[in-house]
Amino acid sequence: MCWACSGTRSSIPPAARYCWTARQSSTSFSLPRAADSGERDEPMLNEILSSARTAWEGLQERLFFLPPFPDELDSLALFSMLLVVGLLVGEWLRAKLGWPKVIGYVLAGTLFGPSLLGWISIEALAQIRPMADAALGLLMLEIGRRLDLRWLGENRDLLRATLGEITLSFTAIFLFAWGVVGLMAAWAAAAAAVTMASAPAVVLLTVEESNAQGQVSERIILHTALSAAASFVVFAVVVGVVHAQYSDDWLNAVAHPLWVVVGSVMIAWLMALLARLVAALLPKRSLAQVFILVATALLAVGTARMLAVPVFLTLFLMGVILSFSDQERTLSYTNLPEGHWLLAIILFVVVGASLPWQDFTWLIGLQAIGLLIVRAVAKVAALAWAGGDLGVARRVLVGIGIQPLSATAVFMAYEIAGLYPEIGRSSLSLPLFAAAIMELAGPALCRFAVVRAGETAATDNSKEGVA
Repeated sequence: MCWACSGTRSSIPPAARYCWTARQSSTSFSLPRAADSGERDEPMLNEILSSARTAWEGLQERLFFLPPFPDELDSLALFSMLLVVGLLVGEWLRAKLGWPKVIGYVLAGTLFGPSLLGWISIEALAQIRPMADAALGLLMLEIGRRLDLRWLGENRDLLRATLGEITLSFTAIFLFAWGVVGLMAAWAAAAAAVTMASAPAVVLLTVEESNAQGQVSERIILHTALSAAASFVVFAVVVGVVHAQYSDDWLNAVAHPLWVVVGSVMIAWLMALLARLVAALLPKRSLAQVFILVATALLAVGTARMLAVPVFLTLFLMGVILSFSDQERTLSYTNLPEGHWLLAIILFVVVGASLPWQDFTWLIGLQAIGLLIVRAVAKVAALAWAGGDLGVARRVLVGIGIQPLSATAVFMAYEIAGLYPEIGRSSLSLPLFAAAIMELAGPALCRFAVVRAGETAATDNSKEGVA
Protein backbone atom coordinates (compact mmCIF):
# COMPACT_ATOMS: atom_id res chain seq x y z
CA MET A 1 0.00 0.00 0.00
CA CYS A 2 1.18 3.47 -0.83
CA TRP A 3 0.56 5.42 2.34
CA ALA A 4 1.68 8.61 0.63
CA CYS A 5 -1.60 8.62 -1.29
CA SER A 6 -3.77 7.06 1.38
CA GLY A 7 -4.64 10.03 3.52
CA THR A 8 -1.76 9.91 6.00
CA ARG A 9 -0.50 12.87 7.96
CA SER A 10 2.98 12.50 6.49
CA SER A 11 1.80 13.44 3.02
CA ILE A 12 -1.39 15.36 2.42
CA PRO A 13 -3.08 13.81 -0.61
CA PRO A 14 -3.96 15.85 -3.70
CA ALA A 15 -7.15 17.80 -3.35
CA ALA A 16 -10.00 15.49 -4.10
CA ARG A 17 -12.91 17.05 -5.90
CA TYR A 18 -16.11 15.18 -5.67
CA CYS A 19 -19.33 15.94 -7.50
CA TRP A 20 -22.17 15.46 -5.03
CA THR A 21 -24.73 14.80 -7.70
CA ALA A 22 -22.55 12.08 -9.21
CA ARG A 23 -22.10 10.11 -6.01
CA GLN A 24 -23.29 6.54 -6.21
CA SER A 25 -26.34 5.84 -4.12
CA SER A 26 -26.49 2.99 -1.64
CA THR A 27 -28.13 0.85 -4.30
CA SER A 28 -24.69 0.14 -5.69
CA PHE A 29 -22.01 -1.67 -3.78
CA SER A 30 -18.50 -0.21 -4.03
CA LEU A 31 -16.55 -3.42 -4.03
CA PRO A 32 -12.79 -3.84 -4.25
CA ARG A 33 -11.22 -4.36 -7.65
CA ALA A 34 -10.83 -7.94 -8.69
CA ALA A 35 -7.08 -7.67 -9.33
CA ASP A 36 -7.62 -9.54 -12.61
CA SER A 37 -8.32 -12.75 -10.68
CA GLY A 38 -11.33 -13.43 -12.88
CA GLU A 39 -9.20 -12.91 -15.97
CA ARG A 40 -6.61 -15.38 -14.69
CA ASP A 41 -9.25 -18.06 -14.18
CA GLU A 42 -11.02 -17.62 -17.54
CA PRO A 43 -8.45 -19.65 -19.54
CA MET A 44 -8.67 -22.45 -16.98
CA LEU A 45 -12.46 -22.52 -17.15
CA ASN A 46 -12.42 -22.35 -20.95
CA GLU A 47 -10.04 -25.30 -21.09
CA ILE A 48 -12.25 -27.35 -18.80
CA LEU A 49 -15.34 -26.53 -20.85
CA SER A 50 -13.75 -26.84 -24.30
CA SER A 51 -14.81 -30.45 -24.81
CA ALA A 52 -18.34 -29.66 -23.70
CA ARG A 53 -18.45 -26.71 -26.09
CA THR A 54 -17.36 -28.89 -29.00
CA ALA A 55 -19.99 -31.52 -28.25
CA TRP A 56 -22.68 -28.85 -27.83
CA GLU A 57 -21.84 -27.24 -31.17
CA GLY A 58 -22.08 -30.66 -32.78
CA LEU A 59 -25.58 -31.09 -31.38
CA GLN A 60 -26.59 -27.66 -32.62
CA GLU A 61 -26.16 -28.81 -36.21
CA ARG A 62 -29.07 -31.22 -35.70
CA LEU A 63 -31.04 -29.62 -32.87
CA PHE A 64 -31.60 -26.09 -34.12
CA PHE A 65 -33.55 -25.00 -31.01
CA LEU A 66 -30.52 -25.24 -28.76
CA PRO A 67 -29.12 -21.89 -27.61
CA PRO A 68 -25.49 -20.98 -28.23
CA PHE A 69 -23.02 -22.49 -25.82
CA PRO A 70 -22.54 -19.92 -23.03
CA ASP A 71 -19.15 -18.24 -22.96
CA GLU A 72 -19.33 -18.15 -19.17
CA LEU A 73 -21.51 -19.63 -16.48
CA ASP A 74 -24.54 -17.63 -15.44
CA SER A 75 -23.72 -15.39 -12.47
CA LEU A 76 -26.86 -16.45 -10.58
CA ALA A 77 -26.02 -20.12 -11.07
CA LEU A 78 -22.46 -19.52 -9.86
CA PHE A 79 -23.65 -17.60 -6.82
CA SER A 80 -26.19 -20.32 -6.01
CA MET A 81 -23.41 -22.89 -6.14
CA LEU A 82 -21.37 -20.67 -3.83
CA LEU A 83 -24.25 -20.56 -1.34
CA VAL A 84 -24.45 -24.35 -1.37
CA VAL A 85 -20.70 -24.60 -0.78
CA GLY A 86 -20.93 -22.02 2.01
CA LEU A 87 -23.74 -23.97 3.67
CA LEU A 88 -21.83 -27.25 3.47
CA VAL A 89 -18.59 -25.73 4.78
CA GLY A 90 -20.42 -24.05 7.66
CA GLU A 91 -22.27 -27.23 8.61
CA TRP A 92 -19.10 -29.32 8.35
CA LEU A 93 -17.13 -26.97 10.60
CA ARG A 94 -20.00 -26.98 13.07
CA ALA A 95 -20.44 -30.77 13.08
CA LYS A 96 -16.77 -31.82 13.04
CA LEU A 97 -14.92 -29.03 14.82
CA GLY A 98 -17.66 -27.28 16.78
CA TRP A 99 -16.93 -23.96 15.04
CA PRO A 100 -19.66 -21.38 14.41
CA LYS A 101 -21.30 -21.77 11.00
CA VAL A 102 -20.63 -18.14 10.15
CA ILE A 103 -16.92 -18.91 9.71
CA GLY A 104 -17.71 -21.41 6.95
CA TYR A 105 -19.91 -18.92 5.12
CA VAL A 106 -17.18 -16.28 5.17
CA LEU A 107 -14.50 -18.74 4.07
CA ALA A 108 -16.60 -19.82 1.08
CA GLY A 109 -17.18 -16.21 0.01
CA THR A 110 -13.52 -15.32 0.42
CA LEU A 111 -12.30 -18.34 -1.54
CA PHE A 112 -14.65 -18.01 -4.51
CA GLY A 113 -14.95 -14.21 -4.53
CA PRO A 114 -13.17 -11.66 -6.74
CA SER A 115 -10.04 -11.45 -4.59
CA LEU A 116 -9.04 -15.12 -4.91
CA LEU A 117 -10.53 -17.57 -7.43
CA GLY A 118 -12.78 -14.96 -8.97
CA TRP A 119 -15.57 -17.41 -9.77
CA ILE A 120 -18.05 -14.83 -8.51
CA SER A 121 -17.55 -11.52 -10.28
CA ILE A 122 -17.94 -8.04 -8.90
CA GLU A 123 -20.97 -7.59 -11.15
CA ALA A 124 -22.63 -10.68 -9.68
CA LEU A 125 -22.00 -9.40 -6.16
CA ALA A 126 -23.52 -6.05 -7.08
CA GLN A 127 -26.62 -7.83 -8.37
CA ILE A 128 -26.98 -9.81 -5.17
CA ARG A 129 -26.46 -6.76 -2.92
CA PRO A 130 -30.21 -6.19 -2.34
CA MET A 131 -30.47 -9.67 -0.82
CA ALA A 132 -27.44 -9.00 1.39
CA ASP A 133 -29.02 -5.71 2.49
CA ALA A 134 -32.25 -7.53 3.32
CA ALA A 135 -30.37 -10.15 5.33
CA LEU A 136 -28.39 -7.58 7.31
CA GLY A 137 -31.51 -5.46 7.75
CA LEU A 138 -33.55 -8.28 9.27
CA LEU A 139 -30.74 -9.20 11.65
CA MET A 140 -30.29 -5.54 12.66
CA LEU A 141 -34.05 -5.31 13.20
CA GLU A 142 -33.86 -8.23 15.60
CA ILE A 143 -30.91 -6.69 17.47
CA GLY A 144 -32.81 -3.41 17.79
CA ARG A 145 -35.88 -5.19 19.16
CA ARG A 146 -33.73 -6.81 21.84
CA LEU A 147 -32.42 -3.47 23.09
CA ASP A 148 -34.19 -2.78 26.38
CA LEU A 149 -33.59 0.90 27.13
CA ARG A 150 -35.69 0.79 30.30
CA TRP A 151 -33.51 -1.95 31.80
CA LEU A 152 -30.43 0.08 30.91
CA GLY A 153 -31.86 3.19 32.58
CA GLU A 154 -32.55 1.28 35.79
CA ASN A 155 -29.12 -0.38 35.92
CA ARG A 156 -26.53 2.36 36.47
CA ASP A 157 -23.63 -0.09 36.61
CA LEU A 158 -24.58 -1.47 33.23
CA LEU A 159 -24.94 2.05 31.83
CA ARG A 160 -21.51 3.01 33.18
CA ALA A 161 -19.94 -0.10 31.66
CA THR A 162 -21.56 0.63 28.31
CA LEU A 163 -20.44 4.25 28.19
CA GLY A 164 -16.94 3.29 29.29
CA GLU A 165 -16.64 0.55 26.66
CA ILE A 166 -17.87 2.81 23.86
CA THR A 167 -15.68 5.77 24.83
CA LEU A 168 -12.52 3.78 25.50
CA SER A 169 -12.88 1.71 22.32
CA PHE A 170 -13.27 4.74 20.07
CA THR A 171 -10.47 6.68 21.78
CA ALA A 172 -8.00 3.78 21.73
CA ILE A 173 -8.64 2.93 18.08
CA PHE A 174 -8.47 6.57 17.01
CA LEU A 175 -5.16 7.13 18.79
CA PHE A 176 -3.71 3.96 17.29
CA ALA A 177 -4.83 4.80 13.75
CA TRP A 178 -3.69 8.42 14.06
CA GLY A 179 -0.59 8.13 16.23
CA VAL A 180 0.82 4.73 15.22
CA VAL A 181 -0.43 4.06 11.68
CA GLY A 182 -0.31 7.73 10.71
CA LEU A 183 -3.74 8.24 9.21
CA MET A 184 -5.04 11.77 8.99
CA ALA A 185 -7.46 12.70 11.77
CA ALA A 186 -10.57 12.43 9.59
CA TRP A 187 -9.73 8.94 8.35
CA ALA A 188 -8.52 7.83 11.79
CA ALA A 189 -11.93 8.85 13.14
CA ALA A 190 -13.55 6.94 10.28
CA ALA A 191 -11.52 3.84 11.14
CA ALA A 192 -12.55 4.16 14.78
CA ALA A 193 -16.22 4.63 13.87
CA VAL A 194 -16.14 1.52 11.70
CA THR A 195 -14.33 -0.77 14.13
CA MET A 196 -15.42 0.46 17.57
CA ALA A 197 -18.64 -1.58 17.53
CA SER A 198 -19.16 -5.29 17.73
CA ALA A 199 -20.88 -7.16 14.89
CA PRO A 200 -24.57 -7.46 15.84
CA ALA A 201 -25.36 -10.06 13.18
CA VAL A 202 -22.45 -12.33 14.19
CA VAL A 203 -23.20 -12.03 17.90
CA LEU A 204 -26.91 -12.73 17.45
CA LEU A 205 -26.39 -15.74 15.22
CA THR A 206 -23.60 -17.18 17.38
CA VAL A 207 -25.66 -16.86 20.57
CA GLU A 208 -28.68 -18.41 18.86
CA GLU A 209 -26.62 -21.23 17.35
CA SER A 210 -25.13 -22.00 20.76
CA ASN A 211 -28.56 -21.92 22.45
CA ALA A 212 -26.96 -19.62 25.01
CA GLN A 213 -29.07 -18.16 27.81
CA GLY A 214 -27.89 -16.29 30.87
CA GLN A 215 -26.48 -13.03 32.14
CA VAL A 216 -23.30 -13.17 30.05
CA SER A 217 -25.22 -13.92 26.85
CA GLU A 218 -27.78 -11.20 27.47
CA ARG A 219 -25.11 -8.62 28.27
CA ILE A 220 -23.13 -9.57 25.19
CA ILE A 221 -26.21 -8.86 23.06
CA LEU A 222 -26.99 -5.65 24.97
CA HIS A 223 -23.45 -4.25 24.76
CA THR A 224 -23.30 -5.19 21.09
CA ALA A 225 -26.56 -3.37 20.37
CA LEU A 226 -25.48 -0.28 22.28
CA SER A 227 -22.01 -0.12 20.75
CA ALA A 228 -23.60 -0.50 17.32
CA ALA A 229 -25.95 2.39 18.08
CA ALA A 230 -23.02 4.53 19.23
CA SER A 231 -20.99 3.66 16.15
CA PHE A 232 -23.90 4.71 13.92
CA VAL A 233 -23.97 8.12 15.60
CA VAL A 234 -20.22 8.47 15.24
CA PHE A 235 -20.53 7.27 11.65
CA ALA A 236 -22.91 10.14 10.85
CA VAL A 237 -20.56 12.66 12.47
CA VAL A 238 -17.52 11.26 10.66
CA VAL A 239 -19.34 11.59 7.33
CA GLY A 240 -19.53 15.32 8.00
CA VAL A 241 -15.89 15.45 9.10
CA VAL A 242 -14.73 13.80 5.88
CA HIS A 243 -16.79 16.24 3.82
CA ALA A 244 -15.34 19.16 5.80
CA GLN A 245 -11.85 17.85 5.07
CA TYR A 246 -12.21 17.41 1.32
CA SER A 247 -15.31 19.19 0.00
CA ASP A 248 -15.29 22.81 -1.14
CA ASP A 249 -18.96 23.17 -0.22
CA TRP A 250 -19.48 23.25 3.56
CA LEU A 251 -23.14 22.40 3.02
CA ASN A 252 -22.17 18.76 2.40
CA ALA A 253 -20.56 18.55 5.83
CA VAL A 254 -23.84 19.58 7.47
CA ALA A 255 -26.52 18.25 5.15
CA HIS A 256 -25.20 14.74 4.61
CA PRO A 257 -25.07 13.68 8.30
CA LEU A 258 -28.54 15.19 8.78
CA TRP A 259 -29.80 13.32 5.75
CA VAL A 260 -28.38 10.06 7.12
CA VAL A 261 -29.78 10.46 10.62
CA VAL A 262 -33.12 12.15 9.90
CA GLY A 263 -33.78 9.94 6.89
CA SER A 264 -33.09 6.77 8.88
CA VAL A 265 -35.26 7.89 11.80
CA MET A 266 -38.18 8.88 9.58
CA ILE A 267 -38.15 5.66 7.55
CA ALA A 268 -37.75 3.57 10.71
CA TRP A 269 -40.59 5.38 12.50
CA LEU A 270 -42.99 5.12 9.57
CA MET A 271 -42.29 1.43 8.98
CA ALA A 272 -42.56 0.62 12.70
CA LEU A 273 -45.88 2.46 12.84
CA LEU A 274 -47.16 0.62 9.78
CA ALA A 275 -46.07 -2.73 11.21
CA ARG A 276 -47.85 -2.10 14.53
CA LEU A 277 -51.05 -0.82 12.92
CA VAL A 278 -51.41 -3.76 10.57
CA ALA A 279 -50.25 -6.36 13.11
CA ALA A 280 -52.84 -5.11 15.63
CA LEU A 281 -55.55 -6.36 13.27
CA LEU A 282 -54.11 -9.88 13.25
CA PRO A 283 -53.93 -12.67 15.85
CA LYS A 284 -50.87 -12.41 18.09
CA ARG A 285 -47.95 -14.75 17.35
CA SER A 286 -49.60 -15.75 14.08
CA LEU A 287 -47.83 -16.40 10.82
CA ALA A 288 -49.58 -13.35 9.42
CA GLN A 289 -47.86 -11.14 12.00
CA VAL A 290 -44.51 -12.65 11.08
CA PHE A 291 -45.24 -11.87 7.44
CA ILE A 292 -46.13 -8.25 8.27
CA LEU A 293 -42.96 -7.81 10.31
CA VAL A 294 -40.77 -9.17 7.51
CA ALA A 295 -42.67 -7.30 4.79
CA THR A 296 -42.40 -3.91 6.51
CA ALA A 297 -38.72 -4.56 7.21
CA LEU A 298 -38.11 -5.27 3.53
CA LEU A 299 -40.08 -2.15 2.64
CA ALA A 300 -37.78 -0.19 4.94
CA VAL A 301 -34.74 -1.75 3.23
CA GLY A 302 -36.02 -0.76 -0.21
CA THR A 303 -36.93 2.78 0.88
CA ALA A 304 -33.55 3.30 2.53
CA ARG A 305 -31.77 2.12 -0.60
CA MET A 306 -33.79 4.47 -2.80
CA LEU A 307 -33.00 7.44 -0.57
CA ALA A 308 -29.30 6.55 -0.13
CA VAL A 309 -29.74 6.06 3.60
CA PRO A 310 -27.72 3.31 5.37
CA VAL A 311 -29.84 0.16 5.59
CA PHE A 312 -28.14 -1.09 8.76
CA LEU A 313 -28.94 2.13 10.64
CA THR A 314 -32.55 2.30 9.41
CA LEU A 315 -33.44 -1.27 10.37
CA PHE A 316 -31.69 -1.03 13.73
CA LEU A 317 -33.70 2.08 14.57
CA MET A 318 -36.88 0.39 13.39
CA GLY A 319 -36.22 -2.44 15.85
CA VAL A 320 -35.52 -0.01 18.69
CA ILE A 321 -38.71 1.95 17.95
CA LEU A 322 -40.75 -1.25 17.84
CA SER A 323 -39.31 -2.37 21.16
CA PHE A 324 -39.88 0.97 22.89
CA SER A 325 -43.26 1.95 21.46
CA ASP A 326 -45.10 -1.38 21.40
CA GLN A 327 -46.94 -0.83 24.67
CA GLU A 328 -49.73 -3.24 23.71
CA ARG A 329 -47.18 -6.01 23.06
CA THR A 330 -48.56 -6.44 19.56
CA LEU A 331 -45.30 -7.68 18.06
CA SER A 332 -43.25 -8.30 21.19
CA TYR A 333 -43.67 -12.06 20.96
CA THR A 334 -43.45 -12.31 17.18
CA ASN A 335 -40.07 -13.68 16.22
CA LEU A 336 -38.35 -14.00 12.87
CA PRO A 337 -38.67 -17.46 11.32
CA GLU A 338 -35.75 -19.86 11.29
CA GLY A 339 -35.30 -18.93 7.65
CA HIS A 340 -33.22 -15.91 8.66
CA TRP A 341 -30.30 -18.36 8.81
CA LEU A 342 -30.67 -18.72 5.04
CA LEU A 343 -30.33 -14.96 4.69
CA ALA A 344 -27.29 -15.10 6.95
CA ILE A 345 -25.59 -17.42 4.48
CA ILE A 346 -26.12 -14.89 1.71
CA LEU A 347 -24.95 -12.01 3.90
CA PHE A 348 -21.69 -13.56 5.06
CA VAL A 349 -20.87 -15.10 1.70
CA VAL A 350 -21.22 -11.62 0.17
CA VAL A 351 -19.17 -10.05 2.97
CA GLY A 352 -16.44 -12.67 2.58
CA ALA A 353 -16.33 -12.10 -1.18
CA SER A 354 -16.20 -8.32 -0.67
CA LEU A 355 -13.01 -8.28 1.38
CA PRO A 356 -10.10 -6.74 -0.58
CA TRP A 357 -7.54 -9.50 -0.08
CA GLN A 358 -5.83 -8.55 -3.34
CA ASP A 359 -4.61 -5.37 -1.61
CA PHE A 360 -3.17 -7.24 1.37
CA THR A 361 0.40 -6.50 2.47
CA TRP A 362 2.27 -7.66 5.54
CA LEU A 363 2.43 -4.08 6.77
CA ILE A 364 -1.31 -3.53 6.67
CA GLY A 365 -1.81 -7.01 8.15
CA LEU A 366 0.37 -6.18 11.16
CA GLN A 367 -1.35 -2.82 11.55
CA ALA A 368 -4.77 -4.51 11.47
CA ILE A 369 -3.66 -6.99 14.14
CA GLY A 370 -2.37 -4.10 16.24
CA LEU A 371 -5.71 -2.33 15.92
CA LEU A 372 -7.56 -5.48 16.99
CA ILE A 373 -5.31 -5.91 20.02
CA VAL A 374 -5.87 -2.30 21.09
CA ARG A 375 -9.60 -2.70 20.51
CA ALA A 376 -9.76 -5.95 22.50
CA VAL A 377 -7.85 -4.53 25.45
CA ALA A 378 -10.08 -1.44 25.51
CA LYS A 379 -13.30 -3.46 25.53
CA VAL A 380 -12.20 -6.02 28.11
CA ALA A 381 -10.62 -3.38 30.38
CA ALA A 382 -13.66 -1.11 30.26
CA LEU A 383 -16.02 -3.92 31.28
CA ALA A 384 -13.64 -5.37 33.87
CA TRP A 385 -13.26 -2.00 35.60
CA ALA A 386 -16.95 -1.07 35.43
CA GLY A 387 -17.96 -2.93 38.57
CA GLY A 388 -21.50 -4.05 39.26
CA ASP A 389 -23.26 -7.18 40.45
CA LEU A 390 -21.63 -9.40 37.81
CA GLY A 391 -18.29 -10.89 38.84
CA VAL A 392 -15.03 -9.73 37.27
CA ALA A 393 -14.44 -13.05 35.50
CA ARG A 394 -17.86 -12.97 33.89
CA ARG A 395 -17.46 -9.31 32.91
CA VAL A 396 -14.23 -10.30 31.16
CA LEU A 397 -16.16 -13.02 29.32
CA VAL A 398 -18.64 -10.37 28.18
CA GLY A 399 -15.69 -8.33 26.89
CA ILE A 400 -14.44 -11.35 24.94
CA GLY A 401 -17.91 -12.08 23.61
CA ILE A 402 -18.31 -8.62 22.05
CA GLN A 403 -15.12 -8.87 19.96
CA PRO A 404 -16.72 -9.89 16.60
CA LEU A 405 -16.32 -7.39 13.79
CA SER A 406 -18.05 -8.13 10.53
CA ALA A 407 -20.80 -7.12 8.11
CA THR A 408 -21.73 -3.72 9.55
CA ALA A 409 -18.06 -2.70 9.66
CA VAL A 410 -17.52 -3.72 6.04
CA PHE A 411 -20.68 -1.96 4.86
CA MET A 412 -19.85 1.18 6.85
CA ALA A 413 -16.29 1.24 5.50
CA TYR A 414 -17.45 1.06 1.90
CA GLU A 415 -20.14 3.65 2.59
CA ILE A 416 -17.55 6.16 3.83
CA ALA A 417 -14.93 5.19 1.24
CA GLY A 418 -17.49 5.79 -1.50
CA LEU A 419 -17.61 9.51 -0.63
CA TYR A 420 -14.11 10.10 -2.02
CA PRO A 421 -13.01 6.91 -3.80
CA GLU A 422 -9.59 8.28 -4.72
CA ILE A 423 -8.63 8.57 -1.06
CA GLY A 424 -11.11 6.51 0.93
CA ARG A 425 -10.23 3.10 -0.53
CA SER A 426 -6.67 3.11 0.73
CA SER A 427 -7.38 5.02 3.91
CA LEU A 428 -9.99 2.49 5.03
CA SER A 429 -7.93 -0.60 4.19
CA LEU A 430 -6.95 -0.77 7.87
CA PRO A 431 -10.49 -1.32 9.26
CA LEU A 432 -11.39 -3.55 6.30
CA PHE A 433 -8.53 -5.95 7.00
CA ALA A 434 -9.26 -5.79 10.72
CA ALA A 435 -12.81 -6.87 9.85
CA ALA A 436 -11.44 -9.57 7.55
CA ILE A 437 -9.39 -11.09 10.38
CA MET A 438 -12.27 -10.90 12.83
CA GLU A 439 -14.62 -12.49 10.31
CA LEU A 440 -12.86 -15.72 11.25
CA ALA A 441 -11.76 -15.10 14.84
CA GLY A 442 -14.80 -13.13 16.07
CA PRO A 443 -17.45 -15.89 16.00
CA ALA A 444 -15.04 -18.28 17.72
CA LEU A 445 -14.36 -15.74 20.49
CA CYS A 446 -18.06 -15.10 21.03
CA ARG A 447 -18.78 -18.81 21.21
CA PHE A 448 -15.86 -19.32 23.61
CA ALA A 449 -17.31 -16.67 25.93
CA VAL A 450 -20.80 -18.17 26.19
CA VAL A 451 -19.46 -21.72 26.47
CA ARG A 452 -16.95 -20.74 29.18
CA ALA A 453 -19.76 -18.96 31.04
CA GLY A 454 -21.66 -22.27 31.11
CA GLU A 455 -24.70 -20.80 29.41
CA THR A 456 -24.94 -23.10 26.40
CA ALA A 457 -27.01 -26.23 26.02
CA ALA A 458 -24.91 -29.36 25.59
CA THR A 459 -25.02 -30.71 22.03
CA ASP A 460 -23.65 -33.86 20.46
CA ASN A 461 -22.08 -32.74 17.20
CA SER A 462 -21.26 -36.32 16.23
CA LYS A 463 -24.97 -36.97 15.65
CA GLU A 464 -25.30 -34.02 13.31
CA GLY A 465 -25.00 -34.34 9.55
CA VAL A 466 -22.75 -32.29 7.38
CA ALA A 467 -25.76 -30.44 5.98
